[in-house]
Amino acid sequence: MSEERIDPTALRTAIAVLAGGITVILDSTIVSVALHELATDLHADVATIQWVSTAYLLALGVIIPVVGWLQSRLGAKRLWIAALTVFLLGSVLCSFAGSAGTLIGFRVVQGLGGGAMMPLMTTMVMQSVRGKDIGRLMSVVALPAALGPILGPVIGGLILGAGSWRWLFLVNVPLCLIGLVLAVRLIPADEPGRRVRLDVVGLALLSPALVALLYGLSKVSAEHGFGSAVVLVPMIAGAVLLVAFVLWALRGRGDALVDLEVLRSRPTWAATVLMFLSGAALYGAMVLLPLYWQEVRGEDALGAGLLLIPQGVGSLLSRTVASRLMEKVGGRGVALLGFVLTGLATVPFGFVGTDTETWPLLVALFVRGLGLGMVFIPLLTVAFVGLDREKVPHASIVVRIGQQVGGSVGVALLTVILATSAQRTGSLTGAFDAAFWWSIGFTGLAVLVSFLLPGKAPAPALTPVPANG
Repeated sequence: MSEERIDPTALRTAIAVLAGGITVILDSTIVSVALHELATDLHADVATIQWVSTAYLLALGVIIPVVGWLQSRLGAKRLWIAALTVFLLGSVLCSFAGSAGTLIGFRVVQGLGGGAMMPLMTTMVMQSVRGKDIGRLMSVVALPAALGPILGPVIGGLILGAGSWRWLFLVNVPLCLIGLVLAVRLIPADEPGRRVRLDVVGLALLSPALVALLYGLSKVSAEHGFGSAVVLVPMIAGAVLLVAFVLWALRGRGDALVDLEVLRSRPTWAATVLMFLSGAALYGAMVLLPLYWQEVRGEDALGAGLLLIPQGVGSLLSRTVASRLMEKVGGRGVALLGFVLTGLATVPFGFVGTDTETWPLLVALFVRGLGLGMVFIPLLTVAFVGLDREKVPHASIVVRIGQQVGGSVGVALLTVILATSAQRTGSLTGAFDAAFWWSIGFTGLAVLVSFLLPGKAPAPALTPVPANG
């Protein structure tokens, strides 16, 4: 029952994970508002400075597939502390960067640390939780995923308004130090590491596949559409490598770098598809919304960020509601409600113009935040239904890859739609309307896929980690 006391070990793990994990997801978007300042201060052109974001994204693609193997060798606690330390080191180095090249290199260090933490934060809580606690604890784990992309630009705008871009990275230092202290004190001791053979062939196929796909998608712009060679060549190469990895992994079964047998579970593959679609809807719209306020309504970066605050508030408030609803109507019902709210609240942006009243749009953003906050909790919960404890790291990696690639697809597709619609019609407002309708389409498709999720099914009966390792 919802009033029962949460298992203390699982709760301590969730608190430690939240403290460290929120810095990583905030950092993936907080820098996006500073590209102009970075280009000016570091004397670099826009094409070069874009690599500050691209390098971070590609580093995630390199490290995420290896997390399951690293966890089996080092243990979850040791890997978490090591990854958070690498992220902290990368943040400090970024703050002292003296050129665009060094900043890009230090962002790779950040991305390697952060990329290891993203799937690990879900795995650690899932492997320590008791079934009755899962909905409430997933509401904690889902918080960074829901709030990071929404609050990142807001916090970035506030920091830039008050000081130098270097504080975008220095702000991570106290948060990481708190996260490290809590991880040492609260996360249960690791079980002894196991000598697990590294799937070298799988690594040589999957990491380059993700890097190529993410790189190709990152090159999509007004100048380079999906048919451009700089986009098409890496995407085709990535797709070929990904297919080769799937064939190799299915042949290798449990010895593969990422065990794709987890996708035989309908909840797991349905949740992965929905994380892809939610990533596309969330990250894609988070490119459109600040641009609309700036390009159509004339706001500066800080003003556009502040106007997005209602969405963050809504996402924060829906967290508790979603976890309670999970106990009553199950994951399918909560996911359906979340996606429906997200889609309906985006509809007003499909009709926006230069003179649209602001307050109805702020209300819509609040409701949109409520929907987005609801979506992640059931998806991060039902993805593990029916899986054995040792399969959890593999499922977590698959789900996170789905979200990461989905976000990149959404950003790339909506960027092209916005640019081509503006060129074809000559109307910037009309172009935004068209792009927002595509975002609504992603959400509508997610509503349909949500029916494949289990209803009010029993939570995963995972054996919690012993308190002393």
